[in-house]
Amino acid sequence: MTHVPPSAFSEFDAFTAAIGGRTPALFLDYDGTLAAIAPRPDLAVMPAEARAVVRRLSTLCPVAFVSGRDLDDLAAMVALDDLVYAGSHGFDLRGPDLRRQVGVEYVPDLDAAERSLHDRLGGIAGALVERKRFAIAIHTRQVAPPEKPAVADTVRTVAQEQARLRVTGGKELFELRPNLPWDKGRAVLALLEALRLEGDGTVPIYLGDDETDEDAFRALSGPGIGIRVMDDPAETAATWSLRDPAEAAAFLGRLADWLAERAAAGAMSPIHQP
Repeated sequence: MTHVPPSAFSEFDAFTAAIGGRTPALFLDYDGTLAAIAPRPDLAVMPAEARAVVRRLSTLCPVAFVSGRDLDDLAAMVALDDLVYAGSHGFDLRGPDLRRQVGVEYVPDLDAAERSLHDRLGGIAGALVERKRFAIAIHTRQVAPPEKPAVADTVRTVAQEQARLRVTGGKELFELRPNLPWDKGRAVLALLEALRLEGDGTVPIYLGDDETDEDAFRALSGPGIGIRVMDDPAETAATWSLRDPAEAAAFLGRLADWLAERAAAGAMSPIHQP
């Protein structure tokens, strides 16, 4: 059903009631969630205020970033040490005492697809091929509308030639990934296990804005809470919403205040990153 779930910001008391006495484990997408969507990935910058809020939250509860960006790019954009980062939709995981890569054997397939995409899309103005270690993003935001079907056809053709890859979508982009049963949802579940956060005392909370984040919302639909950043109604498995990255940062600020007050009252002790 297409709708907008209740706002976690304007109905903050109801949201925190759902947390109860448990400790949140925050999983944050980057683009469109804490950084506004930009014409090019390198222009999508997280505001300093949002970074400060995330830094403060990381002293109160576990925090991880889960993004379609390449892991090194994601870590550089967030620029906070000692957090957990999952890049390439969770194919590349890194954190203190944590390192895991899924799909290393598919890198040669991605290399071949990257060469083919550059050759075939070179004549289409605005088409941007972004290589990550475990994925290739083809951005169409700056492609003229009449040319966009040609980009889509090219991506599908390359995917057919590289049978070990699959096509996924997002906002103004296509992506080629290893054809494995792995996505942001499975990555979050793996992180919960690796970080020993699977107990009843922890509630995983995932913030995301895109189709790829729906995998995480579905994966956490039982034990956790999904919040979709969305300004228009859309079909979603998330149970809460936020309007845009600015409201998402404001919400996280309120959450940090709430956790700090709860800790001061003795309801819980601050939990640092594992």
